[in-house]
Amino acid sequence: MKKDITVPRNARTVAIGAALQAARIIMDYFGKTVQIDAKQHHDFVTEVDRRSEETIIQYIHRAFPDHEILAEESGRHTNVSPYRWIIDPLDGTTNFIHGMPMFAVSIALEVEGDLKVGVVYEPIRKEMFVAEKGKGAFLNDRKIAVSKTSEHAHCLLATGFPFRNFDMLDDYLRLFKFFMMHVSGIRRPGSAALDLCYLACGRFDGFWELNLNPWDMAAGALMIKEAGGTITRFNGGDGFLYRGHVIGSNGLIQSWMLDAAREAFKEKTDEL
Repeated sequence: MKKDITVPRNARTVAIGAALQAARIIMDYFGKTVQIDAKQHHDFVTEVDRRSEETIIQYIHRAFPDHEILAEESGRHTNVSPYRWIIDPLDGTTNFIHGMPMFAVSIALEVEGDLKVGVVYEPIRKEMFVAEKGKGAFLNDRKIAVSKTSEHAHCLLATGFPFRNFDMLDDYLRLFKFFMMHVSGIRRPGSAALDLCYLACGRFDGFWELNLNPWDMAAGALMIKEAGGTITRFNGGDGFLYRGHVIGSNGLIQSWMLDAAREAFKEKTDEL
């Protein structure tokens, strides 16, 4: 008989503590000149990303030394463990570099492939988003829920532009144009983690993006589900976390968004 793997009782507390400690480092550097390296075209990393990530990993491993880590800058720290922490130490690095106050720390715990805990902290506004599977989603300890907007003309959507891979840029722009013509507005804030949290708390009604990484969306995806929303692949299926192409919404407009994506991406949709 397979042993049931439980979530550590202090997992949420550890995730919050790690996010707060990393945020202190980030804010110490914000607005100052920092060392910047290019990972690839349009994709940057700073000394702040690295310091923040090191701090988070050390904090988590003090509590859970045997847990696996999947982090943006240092990759996978492999342990034979059913527990995997998925970390983005500074989501919105380009915003941070340019002094734009729109970035966050994102930490999630996955247990045997199932997201269980998610924390996203935005240090400028001091907004702490927390979700636990089966226990709801919260913003600064207040329970949150997705919007109830169902009329497309009243919806505010968010997205992220393709910047690593331009193979599907024309398809993306076709979908962007369709949404632009049918909704009240589209925003591109520059932090997928925050986009998903803003969807979870009702600030946005829908979101779509291509080529995300697990650390960009793990915590935010759990936030949406626990707030009553829906998040899927472009074909409507699950498994988006490690494929990278996602459409999320308050649930009321999900079918409409998926239909629009199928029309824009045609036969490619089944692969997304």
